[in-house]
Amino acid sequence: MPVITEIEDLRRIYKRRVPKMFYDYCESGSWTEQTFRENSSDFDKLYLRQRVAIDMTGRSTATQMIGQDVAMPVALAPVGMTGMQNADGEIKAAKAAEKFGVPYCLSTMSICSIEDVASNTSKPFWMQVYTLKDDDYMKRLFDRAKDAKCSAAVITVDLQMLGQRHKDLKNGLSAPPKLTPTSIANMATKVPWGLEMLQTKRRFFGNIVGHAKGVTDPSSLTTWTAQSFDQALDWDRIREFRKMWDGPLIIKGIIDPRDALEACNVGADAIVVSNHGGRQLDGALSSIRALAPIMDAVGDKIEVHLDSGVRSGQDVLKAVAMGAKGCWIGRAYIYGLGAMGEAGVTRALEVIHKELDVSMALCGRTDINTVDRDILMIPKGFSGDWEE
Repeated sequence: MPVITEIEDLRRIYKRRVPKMFYDYCESGSWTEQTFRENSSDFDKLYLRQRVAIDMTGRSTATQMIGQDVAMPVALAPVGMTGMQNADGEIKAAKAAEKFGVPYCLSTMSICSIEDVASNTSKPFWMQVYTLKDDDYMKRLFDRAKDAKCSAAVITVDLQMLGQRHKDLKNGLSAPPKLTPTSIANMATKVPWGLEMLQTKRRFFGNIVGHAKGVTDPSSLTTWTAQSFDQALDWDRIREFRKMWDGPLIIKGIIDPRDALEACNVGADAIVVSNHGGRQLDGALSSIRALAPIMDAVGDKIEVHLDSGVRSGQDVLKAVAMGAKGCWIGRAYIYGLGAMGEAGVTRALEVIHKELDVSMALCGRTDINTVDRDILMIPKGFSGDWEE
């Protein structure tokens, strides 16, 4: 068993174990991938202040996200097709999150359904939804989330249309994977992955197939998906979704302060500063650079979280110091899931927690709730000094 000390260790194992189309789906961005890269590299531009001769005992990373107790300010982000990275992947990730004490958010485009995850876990999870035109489907999706006792709904607002993701197009990404000479040759080298996938019945989009009208197989799913994303989405439409869900609501995909203020006005409980992991508008600002202007705009009107580019506990610490109430991790836990299943997700959370705990202590803080900008050295112009 290899010694896992950092998230990168899990990524290397993951790359060896999972078919190329699913590795590339996770580990890529749109167009030139500038934003995908800068989401991570921009964290490196923030420096930490080390303090000494301060009592480091009695540390705590426990806090709250949308009023829910969490072991550390981290949630597992919604990732489409997680069940293709590892058989029954959504169930395994949700179970690992539950045991660790952090929230799990299920994607609408998951392989395991809401009901699958609910029947295999004991604590409420969060449900992510897209802004689709199909009102009947949307209402029933929210009702299914209520029936599953989901403790928050997450509306993703930055996917009215797909950004061009070159690798996904070239690989012919699909679930289950299309059988072509290239994909068959690649999957033949991933025997453990294949054997596990053969033992599960969950290989399609479990929240859609059999639930959306007319969607009974992969071909009808493709047609429905292409027609369902709402390019006419506006904030009034989001208000309609708010009426469909009376529980805690999180709006994900905010990268501009003006949109953050709009999210406050529709009655959301929290926003996630996110550029969809660099998979939508390439050339957009990284999430960590976009965070401060959004915090300045909304103040304490709404809880602010951050995702995109978080690969370590130090990234979490820096985001919290900049004002975020928590971070969402996607790729970091998918690496673990693809590498080692549920145990890999747990290992990813353990790695991030240790980095967060040790780095916080070396900055002279013993409680994550006391972390602020004083622990950072922020370069001038980090969040932009742009011409009007």
